[in-house]
Amino acid sequence: MPTLAPLDLDTHCLLAGFVDDNPFFALADGSIHWSGDGRKAVSAHDGLASAAIALDGYSLVTGGEDGRVCRVDAQGGVEEIAAIGRKWITALACGPQKAIAFASGRTMFAKSGKDLRQFEHQRSVEGVAFAPKGLRIAVARYHGVTLHWPETQSAPAELEWKGAHNAVTFSPDGRYVITAMQENALHGWRLADGQHLRMSGYPAKARSWSWAAKGRWLATSGAAAAIVWPFTGKDGPMGKAPLELGTRADALVTAVSCHPEEDMVAIGFNDGMILFVRFADQKEVLLRRPGKSAVSSLNWDTQGYRLAFGTEGGECGLIDIAA
Repeated sequence: MPTLAPLDLDTHCLLAGFVDDNPFFALADGSIHWSGDGRKAVSAHDGLASAAIALDGYSLVTGGEDGRVCRVDAQGGVEEIAAIGRKWITALACGPQKAIAFASGRTMFAKSGKDLRQFEHQRSVEGVAFAPKGLRIAVARYHGVTLHWPETQSAPAELEWKGAHNAVTFSPDGRYVITAMQENALHGWRLADGQHLRMSGYPAKARSWSWAAKGRWLATSGAAAAIVWPFTGKDGPMGKAPLELGTRADALVTAVSCHPEEDMVAIGFNDGMILFVRFADQKEVLLRRPGKSAVSSLNWDTQGYRLAFGTEGGECGLIDIAA
């Protein structure tokens, strides 16, 4: 029977997850809270605008409204790793070997080691993502995506599709680039030949997504169920219907997190409820009853036993499904 350890905080939780196996909750006011026996809090910024967990799982990287990018470890140590003045760091991604990419306004910055390079764009950068090997960085922008090779002098590649693209992700096998759009849809490109992928029908914006184990499925928010697109076979989701998991008539999905080992997904709703659903038979387990506000972040630990969650109102906590 799952157990829940609540942690009531004061404001919007931007990111909940684990660093070095320790659960943390990064809030919009710039504070980072740690639960468990070593409960503590540190202030990393005067307002938090973006955050991501490092690929090695041993630190959290944060982007502030103060123009600083910091690395926060599980002991609460805060190290400034970049500063660009009083500009909001609105997008951030982590790559291999502690590389990071972040953006403010029309500029994307890429930092590897001590080198900080910057790449200008004609319109605002809305999202950044590293390719699986870390050699390319995708920038979501108005009318498409720009692909950069930051360690070379190569010219960027452009992927065009009309509309505003707010976030971007690579498929784990590096074959596809997917964006979340302003117009309640996803769009994608197959990199081998530029083939477009259109994934529409959402009643709201897909603000959360998560690749399933082995990269065969992409779970998304933005509907009355978790919309889970298949990425198997030569053509990925083209011509295939998605799974619809955890369907409710009276709520929208606001956050999703796929289990790290199995084809299962944790689904958070706009009333605070959290379900755990298996892809194969759509069997559901209730992990949390409705609360006071929408679930804003969900993340599993590396073993897939504990789930950290946060909400827009600061209701946070830890769910243990192995208890």
